[in-house]
Amino acid sequence: MTAALTALRLTAGTGISAMGLGVAQTLAALRTRRTGLEPCDFAGITHGYAGSVAGVEDHALPLRLAAYACRNNRLVDMALRTDGVADAIMAARAHYGAGRIGVVMGTSTSGVLASEDAFCAMDAQGRLPANFDYEHTQDLFSLARYVRAALDLRGPALCVSMACASSSRAFMDAAYLIRAGLCDAVVVGGADSLCRMTLRGFAALELVSAGRCRPCDARRDGISIGEAAGIVLLERPDGRTISGPPAGFHATVLGYGASSDGHHMSTPHPHGAGAVLAMQRALDSARLPAAAIDYINLHGTGTRANDAMEDKAVSTLFGAHVPCSSTKGWTGHTLGACGVIEAMICALALEHGFMPGCLGVEAVDPAFRADVLTTNEARPMRHVMSNAFGFGGANCSLIFGKAA
Repeated sequence: MTAALTALRLTAGTGISAMGLGVAQTLAALRTRRTGLEPCDFAGITHGYAGSVAGVEDHALPLRLAAYACRNNRLVDMALRTDGVADAIMAARAHYGAGRIGVVMGTSTSGVLASEDAFCAMDAQGRLPANFDYEHTQDLFSLARYVRAALDLRGPALCVSMACASSSRAFMDAAYLIRAGLCDAVVVGGADSLCRMTLRGFAALELVSAGRCRPCDARRDGISIGEAAGIVLLERPDGRTISGPPAGFHATVLGYGASSDGHHMSTPHPHGAGAVLAMQRALDSARLPAAAIDYINLHGTGTRANDAMEDKAVSTLFGAHVPCSSTKGWTGHTLGACGVIEAMICALALEHGFMPGCLGVEAVDPAFRADVLTTNEARPMRHVMSNAFGFGGANCSLIFGKAA
């Protein structure tokens, strides 16, 4: 899981979430500290708060791709049509060739809402609706298949499903494809949409906050579920330079690390053993000491156990010397999409020189030893880390650098 790599370039990208559609709206929400979380009112579920994407219900897929119609694929299609990302990928396709551009997407639930709706509409004989298409909607590979078809790409394609670490791990697998010489560029991203399974499932685990989530707060009491989609074009360092649109962002992937501690299906390792290993492997692959990291975007879900574990892991490696925060107070926990959305936030932080402090924190947990930010800070940075830790002990850390 650890190997030195030459920095890979993020030459175009976008994200859509409860904060807004695209780079400009995301940046504005971060700067003004405007949350996207509202009282949940989805599919008859009204417990807690949720982060929904505006306009997804009314978004239509291209007619030729109508078989893929589901909330998750509509989300990713909206992302493709934001900030000129599809145009940038088309330019890369013209340069490299469709067969030299891969697709790696992350998701935890794919189009499960389509299956839920289909089962709700079963007839008296237990037959599903005739128009239900499992392969193009619910199937985990549907997301990567859709992106590949929408962009008319012919390179390798895969979908990563590692719970909340899914779209962070997608960056790693994309880097492997480029380093192995199989691709010159990879479309990297992820999407997870609101559905009954996650909203009711996390509530059944008693992990959903009654109010907006408050990562790192002394009185935090759970997560808020959100939905999001993000797309990034990752290129080999000696490839062509694609100038992003005016609202675009640029950064480099300097390092990555992953681990699987397998401590428990839904509870993190209490001392963060796997999280420490993932972060150390990311530092090793970037050939950077811990002191070189200027800011850490925490996984920071807002649950008692997760935030306490991550604090122990971060302070083990970095002490109290590196500012860190969670941005899930803006988006909610977007599950398999959180890695790519938070990669976008890290790129914006690097480019604009600011660190977004946790939202809604009245007092940081007094047991925490890490340097948790609760207000935004303006500060130039060179290297930032982003963490994603999923169910089952799936851990992934990425390190991004400021682009030249």
